[in-house]
Amino acid sequence: MKARTAIVCSVADQGVAALTNILVLVAAARLSTVADFARFSGVYLVFTVLLGVFGAYTGQPLVLHRGVNDGTRGACRSAAAFTLLVSAVLGGLLAAVCAVVPGDTARALMMLGLVLPVVLGQDTARYAFATLQAQHLALAADALRLVCVLGALAVQPHATSAARLVTVWGLSALPALLLAVTLLHHRTAGTPVRLGPLLRRGHLGRRFVVEFGVGNATSQLSVLALGVAGNPLVVGALRGATTLFGPLNVLFTSATGFGPPLLGRLATDRLRVRATAALAAVLALTAAGWATVLALLPGPAGRHLLGDTWPTAAALLPATGSQYAAMAVGTCGLLALRLLDPRTTLSIQVVFSLTAVAFLTGGYVLGGVPGAAWGLCLGSVCKAIATWTRVVRLTRHGAAGASPVSATAVRSGP
Repeated sequence: MKARTAIVCSVADQGVAALTNILVLVAAARLSTVADFARFSGVYLVFTVLLGVFGAYTGQPLVLHRGVNDGTRGACRSAAAFTLLVSAVLGGLLAAVCAVVPGDTARALMMLGLVLPVVLGQDTARYAFATLQAQHLALAADALRLVCVLGALAVQPHATSAARLVTVWGLSALPALLLAVTLLHHRTAGTPVRLGPLLRRGHLGRRFVVEFGVGNATSQLSVLALGVAGNPLVVGALRGATTLFGPLNVLFTSATGFGPPLLGRLATDRLRVRATAALAAVLALTAAGWATVLALLPGPAGRHLLGDTWPTAAALLPATGSQYAAMAVGTCGLLALRLLDPRTTLSIQVVFSLTAVAFLTGGYVLGGVPGAAWGLCLGSVCKAIATWTRVVRLTRHGAAGASPVSATAVRSGP
């Protein structure tokens, strides 16, 4: 595809995926009691972590392939098969363990295990289509998923249990998965499925999983820990506030996952850094503007969106909006570093992710749920400053002349 068409389709696809995520959580908030939404939010956080792990292990190395040839097609076919197989095994184990554990949360986790191959397999297909320069096919599958999930949730009764919501949400992705698998099979027919390279010690996905673990999953798991050890409603409160910023979450993930092949089409590293800086400014302004709109939203309209969860979520909007503005800058800074020298990102992820967890915990101890939200914001601000400080240093020392996101650079280690 031409660069402009690929960018338009990628942005449209991310918009559809973001809309699906936010509407799922909005629908869950309106259909559930506060307690059930907290359970659903906790299960959805678990899914979000698993989604990030699989995306880092299979998706991000996949999009580093250059050109569409038999090797690239085979890699896409293998990545999809690997995701379906491994997610089925992990999902089966999760369902088996939770089947013997009492409680509504355990039942919801059990259903997540059963639908895990469906939701993760459909996501991996998106990376495959991007690698094959067929972003329009990813858009088609995601659009189908949006229609199916909204239709399925629209017929659910009020006070639906978390387990039922998870089941309906997961199975609604089945038509999109079948469409994606059919289209991907057509594009990759005749190429062998080779799982060996995905299991080798030098596979790039191992490094990317570590970066995801310390950069994204740490904060989400710490929120879950606060809910278990402290007040269980903290999960629902923080998740309710971040629900309204769901599109930005997807865009941030897409920037690191799909940004390198698109920015790699620019002529020089200097142009790539300028493009990421412009993207950071646009995303930060978008986050600030959206937070302002939400803060001015009348109470009845907010309750129409999130139901009983709205009052606690609305109180966190200033902190969450500021956090997302800082996250926009930090995410684009990490993208610039990956373009300049991928070896520099891991240390930043480790240090400032642990710093964010410390701020989150300290904020909760000092100020409850609002304090936890401002702690996450402070952690994001520190991370953004560190990433762009490193970008400036690399540029001044001539690192901008390095080759963009090469497999050799990434394999060389942190």
